[in-house]
Amino acid sequence: MIAPSILSADFARLAEAITAVRGESGRGADWVHVDVMDAHFVPNLTLGLPVVTSLLAATDLPVDCHLMIEKPDHWAIGYAEAGSYNVTVHVEATEDPVMLAKNLRAAGSKAGLAIKPNTPLEPYLDVLKHYDTLLVMSVEPGFGGQSFIAEVLGKVRQARRLVDTGHLNLLVEIDGGINADTIEQAAEAGVDCFVAGSAVYAASDPAQAVDRLRRQVESLAERPA
Repeated sequence: MIAPSILSADFARLAEAITAVRGESGRGADWVHVDVMDAHFVPNLTLGLPVVTSLLAATDLPVDCHLMIEKPDHWAIGYAEAGSYNVTVHVEATEDPVMLAKNLRAAGSKAGLAIKPNTPLEPYLDVLKHYDTLLVMSVEPGFGGQSFIAEVLGKVRQARRLVDTGHLNLLVEIDGGINADTIEQAAEAGVDCFVAGSAVYAASDPAQAVDRLRRQVESLAERPA
């Protein structure tokens, strides 16, 4: 799955940016990834619920909201109620991640849990049993265009093993520095969903960029072991 991040799109033309990744030929984007930042949890300010609500009305693609905000226990439910397909909160900011997962699901969305590059996975393995998505950050959250941190792939592999052995039942997502040079190593580690920002929106044809990234992953799976 490829989820283009509109953080790298033209904020004056967000609806057009989402339409651009659908593609007239080929499959196009699976999700649209929307980064919500509050200038407190991360040192950047992007957009909030009113803009997300408008984007939801402008597309039928599943919207994947990544909340890089303080007090997500209070604010996250609104994004689920608005119609977001998946709402991801940071474990570093959440007061009661288990209850929040239950509340997000009750409000109509999938529940995602994000971890920063330096946050270990082990303390949250029981918590993850309540979540639908694990988002492994492969850059420090806050700004697009950063370089991929390969060291986080150890956490991806650990999560993949737990999913494959039935200890967890979730989708493994990665966000940060995903492009033609890094997507294959992320796929080999066991990622299910790849968030790509500038690799998609810096291209002359964003939908073709999405298809190229997907073909890289698919060709990797077809190679002989």
